[in-house]
Amino acid sequence: MTKQEKNDVIEVLKGKFAQYNNFYVTDTESLTVAQVTKLRRHCFSKDVEMKVAKNTLIKKALESIDAEKYAGVYDSLHKVTALLFSENPKEPALIISGFRKESKGEKPVLKAAFINGDVFVGDNQLLALTKIKTKNELIGEVIGLLQSPIQRVLGAIQNKDAAKAAETVAEVAAPVVEAAPVAEVVAPVAEAAAPAAPTAPAAE
Repeated sequence: MTKQEKNDVIEVLKGKFAQYNNFYVTDTESLTVAQVTKLRRHCFSKDVEMKVAKNTLIKKALESIDAEKYAGVYDSLHKVTALLFSENPKEPALIISGFRKESKGEKPVLKAAFINGDVFVGDNQLLALTKIKTKNELIGEVIGLLQSPIQRVLGAIQNKDAAKAAETVAEVAAPVVEAAPVAEVVAPVAEAAAPAAPTAPAAE
């Protein structure tokens, strides 16, 4: 690889590191060409970019952007390295886990992951990374928490309105129920109080 070619690779990597807040450093050594191609297809289907590059060039690209920011990643740059770039912080972890399960193997191995400024080192971090909450998932949970009290208040108001309506119906119906016996009593009294019709004088 010529110096110009190396510089070109560094520039491409710098663009990717600047574009994505999340990237995984994996070891794909011992994977066959067919397996690597299959892994690339998995990544492509999930909007994850996969780049294979020399460790020295990866380190130079990171150092040229912010040497201190990426310091926790440098020790993971050894053996064969494939970088997985993603907007979704946990998608590469899901891809790696799924690929291993499907191929019944232990590769790719997670060497490190850079997630929104935090560095996770070691393959033992893979399971935890598959459970990271995405931004949209966190927003959904917050909205759910905010809506929950409102729904309880609305439910209480609806129940209160229903109870009030029931009380109103009872108040309206009560006089009607009470009025029926009174009418039955008043009718005979009215008949008793009415004057008797005058009788015609007897014929002489």
